Amino acid sequence: MSAADLVIRPAGPADEARWRELWDGYTRFYEREPAEDITRHAWARILDPAAPVHAIVAEDVSDGVIGMANYVIQESTSALTPGCYLQDLYVDPAARARGTGRALIDWLWDETRARNWSSLSWNTKETNYRARALYDTYAPRSEFVRYALRNPAA
Repeated sequence: MSAADLVIRPAGPADEARWRELWDGYTRFYEREPAEDITRHAWARILDPAAPVHAIVAEDVSDGVIGMANYVIQESTSALTPGCYLQDLYVDPAARARGTGRALIDWLWDETRARNWSSLSWNTKETNYRARALYDTYAPRSEFVRYALRNPAA
């Protein structure tokens, strides 16, 4: 596969089945089991033009959709324009090391600049060394430490 064989585009209704496969792989990578209610809700928000949740897919001319990225446009108290938070990025394991992850991030960075969003940011696990090797080519690792409280009732 070359860069000419890969198209990055917004996800649409016809992508649901493949997006779900990639989403399930992403969810399991982070040691969670996919939950149908969460998956259905995420996909519905992606397709809702009024929601701040969006998705793009990487489509190879020969292999079809091989990667996806879900992102959220969020307001900020420290910038005049919203920022883009790349929440989920996943490439089919059989299609890795071909530049797909970079193409997805590059598309979002181009979109960030075109729409004048204030930033593009993301998190990953400390031990996700393969992804971090890519991410380190974009920016130095943040010095912030993330804390998360989970509401068990939600």
